[in-house]
Amino acid sequence: MKFALLCAAALFAAPVMADELVASNGQDSVRLLDKPCSSEPVLQRLTPRFREAMREAAAVVGGQPFRACWIVDGDSAHLLYEDGDQGLIPLADFKQPKTA
Repeated sequence: MKFALLCAAALFAAPVMADELVASNGQDSVRLLDKPCSSEPVLQRLTPRFREAMREAAAVVGGQPFRACWIVDGDSAHLLYEDGDQGLIPLADFKQPKTA
């Protein structure tokens, strides 16, 4: 329970959380979605208590799409990708996507 409260508090300290946020670096990008993670390859790697806390993410790296899950880790988004890779991206790097 403390873990869930810590995550919720960290989200309020993050940039304004909309339904989705995007961080990009040239052609590469990571999109954080405010909904439960549904990537089975990622969820199978986690213990049940962490599965419920993970949120949905999508990335494009080198032109290749990846599904992922994310969770707040301090002042960063901790991403776990479907191929087993993981990484941290500062929450301050995420912005609301531009609408057309």
